[in-house]
Amino acid sequence: MFTQLKNTALGYITTFFKSGDNRSIKAKKNIFFLFITRILSLPISFLILPLTIKYVDAESYGVWLTLSSIVGWMSFFDIGLNNGLRNKLAESLATGDIARAKQYVSTTYAILTLISIGLFSVFFFANLFINWSDLLKVSAGLSGELTKVAIISVGYFCARFVLSTIHIILLAYQSPAKASLQTLVEQAVSLIVIFLLTKYTTGSLTNLAYGLCIAPVLILLFFNLSSFYTKLKEIRPSLSSVKFSLTRDLMGVGFKFFIIQIAGIIQYQTANFIIIRNYGADDVTVYNIVFKYFSILTMLMAIFMTPLWSAVTDAYAKKDYQWIKDAEKKYRNIALGLAVLGLIMLMGASLVYDLWLGKDHITIPFSISLCMFLFTALSFFGSVYCIILNGISALDVQFKASLVSPFLFVGLTMLFIKVFNWGVESVIIAATISNFNAIILAPIQYVKIFKSKS
Repeated sequence: MFTQLKNTALGYITTFFKSGDNRSIKAKKNIFFLFITRILSLPISFLILPLTIKYVDAESYGVWLTLSSIVGWMSFFDIGLNNGLRNKLAESLATGDIARAKQYVSTTYAILTLISIGLFSVFFFANLFINWSDLLKVSAGLSGELTKVAIISVGYFCARFVLSTIHIILLAYQSPAKASLQTLVEQAVSLIVIFLLTKYTTGSLTNLAYGLCIAPVLILLFFNLSSFYTKLKEIRPSLSSVKFSLTRDLMGVGFKFFIIQIAGIIQYQTANFIIIRNYGADDVTVYNIVFKYFSILTMLMAIFMTPLWSAVTDAYAKKDYQWIKDAEKKYRNIALGLAVLGLIMLMGASLVYDLWLGKDHITIPFSISLCMFLFTALSFFGSVYCIILNGISALDVQFKASLVSPFLFVGLTMLFIKVFNWGVESVIIAATISNFNAIILAPIQYVKIFKSKS
């Protein structure tokens, strides 16, 4: 009986992964392996947070998070090249133009390398004149250490700025599971490094910066080399394939992505800075704990969503519109299911925080969890349509909305903080309202584009 059930289950699983067209089969396999890697990464991610807080205390951890997010603002200097590469590379692969694909890859790496060198050089000089303790409103005694930590963080960022392009390439190849595996290795090494720091060193932001920056870059460098000398050798970057004339081609789509990225950075990456300036470093830690908790839902949604973008690009290039319509229905149902799961998580949030961090360490108001749940759930539904529109390069509406949303976010945040005297919830509520494109405009645009296509 058991053998029969086992064979039936295996047969069902085998049929599931082999049924459908090649694009759907590839998407199913990627979702499965993404699920495995993300499930393995989840406990690692949740162990890192309390271990880091224990190493440097909640206030210092909040300072680190804020400084890291400020450094992350520099990501908009990729001027949309990576997202432009993602679509152009997927189109080249769909049409079998490998030579052009290699030129796109080589040119992107070359431009990002030049930008990275310039960024680090400028920041290295500017850092001599920045008073980080004043900027972040923390103890003046931290100023010297923060200057050093900033240089380490920017060096790390500039290296990732170039090397993380491999993730975009794998997404264009509809192989996101491989990129996720590399991220899992990075997280595992980071956990080991922090554990060793707690055992053999005293709490120090500088040690934390070294520990969390050097090892991941080395892993990412190895991942680039191993990929381009094995599976991706046909598009391995080379100087002879660098064609700066293709920059305009990449930037045709990339410039709109660039503006959208800036809007995203202002709306989501400035949260820590706004909180530390108006409430303090402890509240940055509170915000990030809640964000981390509900990121379980984000992670689950990302497992399903990650293969969609490049699959849509492939389907649209081949005029397979029905596949896109079917995918939209499936992903909408997935978003609904995860919203229900999020509601359950919200009800049990207080208990989870106590078990995770300890009852006497940090107090987290229920209102912050409620706001984060609503923001996350609404973002799920909008992201389905944004990803589809990104995949077909239908960016006009999103581009125009991104010209408004950052100002709306900052204005609403200041209104809620200064006039209504709301707490950390202000940032989350303002971010939710400012996400009007994903929640309202993107679904309308999707319907208009695909209603007449068959």
